[in-house]
Amino acid sequence: RHFWGWLNAVFNKVDYERIQAVGPDRAASEWLLRCGALVRYQGYQKWQQDYNGLPTGPLGKYKIEAINATDSCIMYRGFDYLDGLEHVTEIKLQKCIYIQDECLQRLSETKNLQKSLLQLKIISCGNVTDKGVIALHKLTNLEYLYLSDLPGIREKETTVRILQQALPNLELELDLE
Repeated sequence: RHFWGWLNAVFNKVDYERIQAVGPDRAASEWLLRCGALVRYQGYQKWQQDYNGLPTGPLGKYKIEAINATDSCIMYRGFDYLDGLEHVTEIKLQKCIYIQDECLQRLSETKNLQKSLLQLKIISCGNVTDKGVIALHKLTNLEYLYLSDLPGIREKETTVRILQQALPNLELELDLE
């Protein structure tokens, strides 16, 4: 188990030179796919899941529009890859064992995501608590938030009230005990 934690930390190490060399979308795609997540590009229906099948072509042609991080090993350490993404409208975090409150806080403080992110689903991430969900209030354009199977959410009513006060246009769907 310790070995996998170490390996996942290696997969999440940010390569700033790579971001400079190939652009934020390509570098983030490489990070996400390395960690087992899927990406979908603007103008495409198909999810990209094969690292070796990443599209080639002019740099900047493929813009990440959606991220599905189901069962992936993405962790806080790699979140700097998200900074340059300007077109991400939806993110799904499901069964991500390394996602915790700091990750959601970092997500909500990412300037580009504050502008572009419209849909967020957080499902079965055992390390997420009320604090992390409340931190999402900075995602001012968020239209839809789905929260399911989050045992760390202890103050459901309070958390919902705070989010709805901060984001009055937010459609909030809950499937919590």
